[in-house]
Amino acid sequence: MTKPGSSRSKLEDALEKYPRVVLGQSPTPLEHLRNLSDELGRPIWIKRDDCFGLPPGGNKYRTLEFLLGEALKGGFRRVVTFGAMQSNHARMTAAAGRRLGLETDIFCFERRPDKMRGNMALNRLYGAKIHFVPLGGGGGMRLETANRLVRWLSRLMVGSGYFIPAGGHSWLGCAGYAAAARETDQQARERGIEDALLALAVGTGGTLAGLMVGLKAENSRLDLLGIDVGKLWRSFPESISRVANGLGSRLELTHRFTPPNVPILEGTYVGERYGLPSEAGKAAQKRLARMEGILLDPVYSAKAFAGLLDLIERSALQANQPVIFLHTGGLPGIFAFNHVAWDKGSKI
Repeated sequence: MTKPGSSRSKLEDALEKYPRVVLGQSPTPLEHLRNLSDELGRPIWIKRDDCFGLPPGGNKYRTLEFLLGEALKGGFRRVVTFGAMQSNHARMTAAAGRRLGLETDIFCFERRPDKMRGNMALNRLYGAKIHFVPLGGGGGMRLETANRLVRWLSRLMVGSGYFIPAGGHSWLGCAGYAAAARETDQQARERGIEDALLALAVGTGGTLAGLMVGLKAENSRLDLLGIDVGKLWRSFPESISRVANGLGSRLELTHRFTPPNVPILEGTYVGERYGLPSEAGKAAQKRLARMEGILLDPVYSAKAFAGLLDLIERSALQANQPVIFLHTGGLPGIFAFNHVAWDKGSKI
């Protein structure tokens, strides 16, 4: 295992062979939530990947560093991706594309809204071309099927371009969070919380898959828990283990990931459906904002944080184990739901 303070690791050397563009500064902060820790009676930390990349930040910039590195190396001038109405991945792809001189096309499996809010408004501000294909949000498909469908549609409607799967869900996209796993593990050991639980929201699973690979490569003692916020994809753990193994094999890991061992809690904290705030998520969002001054987005991180709080308060986690919540960003999503009653009977 690489010791804290060492400059290189086998993992970093293995990732060096892949083209990469720099989109953010690392390491991102790992902050102790003192007020919440006192209230819950255990150490609670937050990994601030909402601070990574172009404003207003987000986890997918780590993914895009490798994907767009490959796009530029291949001479592409256009990138194509897809996501839900408030997809942070799509917004970050559009922003990073502009930084790198790339045109961006975004496919959305929903009807064109009456008003462009939140991330969708930013997509238009960045000049991305948005294609609405009302197929019911893609729910019930395998993730691989949805990616193949959009790849086919993009060739038909857009022509040539570098295709990025939903959420960057590919072995190469996962590489960003394999690198981030080492960063997080080092920070945890420096703070004496190397046995912590690292919890995160899971939408398409690429961040979770990358962390699985990176933590295994580093022989990390951190535990992982992905909290599903969508209940979107059939055979989801199989998809996550497949891309994790794809990256792991390229990094010459001998370990093989299997669907039953993917650390994901599916369906429990989704609420009504993917893409809509849940009551528990709104309560968790308000709780963190008022206790620590940190904002979560309403449809990804807030739902996952609500799930984490519930598990802690039901004593469903290992007793006294420190917890790190990975803040994956998504601030613009708040402004897509400014018409929602965050507090019943009052205005936020």
